[in-house]
Amino acid sequence: MAVQEQAPLRLVGKRLRRADSPERLTGQVRYTGDLVLPGLLHGRLVRSPHASARIVSVDKAQAEATPGVVAVLTAEDLPVRDIRAAVDNRSIVMAFERATYVGQPVAVVLAESEAAAEDGAEGVEVEYEPLPPAIDPLDAMRPDAPVVRMHTAEDEEELGMHGAAAGGSQQEEPQAPNVASHQRYQRGDADKALAEADVVVAREYRTPWVHQSYLEPQVCAATIDALGNVVVYACTQAMFRTRDTVAAVLGKSPSQVRVYAMPVGGGFGGKFGLIEPLVAACAVAVNRPVRLSFTRIEDFSAASPAPSSIFRVTAGARKDGTFTALKGEVIFDAGSKPGAPAAHAALCLGVFYRWQNLDIDATEVVTHKTPTGAYRAPGLPQAIFACESLVDELIARLGMDQIEVRKKNASRGGDIRPDGTPWPPIGLLQCLERAEPIYRAELAAAGPHEGVGVALGGWFGGTEPASALCRLESDGTLKVAVGSVDLTGTNSGLQVIAAEAFGFESADQVRVSTVDTDAAPYAGATGGSKTIYTMGPAVLKAAQEARERVLNIAAAEMETSVQDLEMVNGEVRVKGVPGKVKTLRDIYRLSASFGAKYEPVLGKGESAITQRSPGTGVHIARVRVDPETFRVEPLRYVVVQDVGRAINPATVEEQIHGGGAQGVGWAVYEEIVHDESGTPITASFMDYTVPKARQMPELEAVLVEVPSPIGPYGAKPVGEPPVIPGGAVIANAVAAAVGARVTELPLTPERVRRALL
Repeated sequence: MAVQEQAPLRLVGKRLRRADSPERLTGQVRYTGDLVLPGLLHGRLVRSPHASARIVSVDKAQAEATPGVVAVLTAEDLPVRDIRAAVDNRSIVMAFERATYVGQPVAVVLAESEAAAEDGAEGVEVEYEPLPPAIDPLDAMRPDAPVVRMHTAEDEEELGMHGAAAGGSQQEEPQAPNVASHQRYQRGDADKALAEADVVVAREYRTPWVHQSYLEPQVCAATIDALGNVVVYACTQAMFRTRDTVAAVLGKSPSQVRVYAMPVGGGFGGKFGLIEPLVAACAVAVNRPVRLSFTRIEDFSAASPAPSSIFRVTAGARKDGTFTALKGEVIFDAGSKPGAPAAHAALCLGVFYRWQNLDIDATEVVTHKTPTGAYRAPGLPQAIFACESLVDELIARLGMDQIEVRKKNASRGGDIRPDGTPWPPIGLLQCLERAEPIYRAELAAAGPHEGVGVALGGWFGGTEPASALCRLESDGTLKVAVGSVDLTGTNSGLQVIAAEAFGFESADQVRVSTVDTDAAPYAGATGGSKTIYTMGPAVLKAAQEARERVLNIAAAEMETSVQDLEMVNGEVRVKGVPGKVKTLRDIYRLSASFGAKYEPVLGKGESAITQRSPGTGVHIARVRVDPETFRVEPLRYVVVQDVGRAINPATVEEQIHGGGAQGVGWAVYEEIVHDESGTPITASFMDYTVPKARQMPELEAVLVEVPSPIGPYGAKPVGEPPVIPGGAVIANAVAAAVGARVTELPLTPERVRRALL
């Protein structure tokens, strides 16, 4: 639906402080790990040291005799309706009969203290029968490779959801047992076009496993209330999804499970629900409150990191700079459960340029490693690293200008994407125009051993129905109740939207609260850059309905028409009649007190947006490469991004700074390394490098506003796009600095040195 704006806007577009800033900055926020529940038991996991093994036996005797230990539970002991299915689809993150990755929980010890739980876990003796593992994804694709998991009908249904986008054709030929999904996008004749191209570039690019690196590890608490209902306190991005999964696993109705979405200490896609069903099942099994918090090592080895990838790509162009062909093979290592975004990455490999011919084949393979999950813009940092590195080299071989050739070939609204669907209106060209003078200035500023890179990218944006409630309070303020989790200040954005729609002069007159699943109106998960885009219209409609009710009551009381009223400073006034006023407190008393004759002021808003408004951007980076150590030092980083309209520029820039910083991490520092047995050897912050503040370049956000006809006040997706071109833009800058192309992330000194040989 198109949103009708009030003009001029009072609050939208102004830099405002986040509503939750004071309590966060002063340490007053209570996270799940801070909760104190009477009779709380602490959980500790017993984890598999093998990537592939049959579990022969679990001896609990010594652990159960440990002082303070209350219970030792394996998967078979949990009160779960179908434990085999729950383990297979990872609703329960434990092993059942066999372990399929190093670090997979085999048992959970519940004790009166964390120390007792730790002692008990050390006393559990597990006998394993080690089996040959499939670790390398290319080896795992062989027909004779060790089988990671048996395919079931449920797998096929799940893989359909993981296809990511329509339009690709499923392969019909028999697959190796570890190939979980296979999809292909074709247009024209890529082989013929490559043969006729004036310039052709072929490369293989690789990206590593990467962890979301949130500060707060996976943590959940659960208890049973006096009526036998399950109450879950979760640091989740997806409150309703968590409730429904817990209910399904335990064989309960949704009304018997209540989820409180606690403040989340960072998620980035990694907290869509993981340990909550296990913790809830433990609480039901012992009929006491239970809390389980992953250690940092457990989070690295048993959570849901981003998958590694391999891109084998070839591109061709004519002498005039027209891109003629793109051919690619995309392989994603999903770990031990399907779900990696191989098809989505393949789609996006060819989506941002007008390739006349393309042939892209995507394969998702399972291995004996930790099952992977979403990480900010799933599949896109990998795809754009390959695409933009290849495009950069192609333009260099043509001897043409990096910006001009990109402008010539960049996708426009209406262009047909690889999946056969048209692009909606996008601001990619506007971003390139805005980025061009910045790129030229950085080229001029570059000193010895420095290089400047450019890369573009974007995010389609997610869609999901949403609803909100808006209620007038006794003090004349507005209370908005939502079911979306406030992960990155989204409630502050919704606060601005509600205040603007209702007619307040200050956003402080609105309070937005995420309420529990028993009371909240439905909302989808906080992720995919869709919260403001989908929740915003629902909040806007709810606030508008509340405003309409206020004006109707005031009009009736003052015997005038609604058209003759205005709302100023918390008062409803008759225009041009200074003494004729009803305050919002008056309206509340007239509609929410004993004997009141008007209906309460309660606005309800729903949205079911099905059209997307992609967010796109162009990144420019300047780096220095030390000529002796080959260390890459990012010096300056500029993100030019089409945000539609910035509801609150301060929080929009906050998202862009954070995404840009994570892009630097992808490019230069971060990598989960597995040894030949499948053991992650960079499984803590002692070994896994996350860039520190002093290692970050000067980072600037430049906002381009090409308003969406659908999003509230023109807003578009913001959170995903700023991380996407990070690996590519810094790799392109390094190539410009040293004259050689590094084709694997991160850009370590050793990889830079090898590229120069």
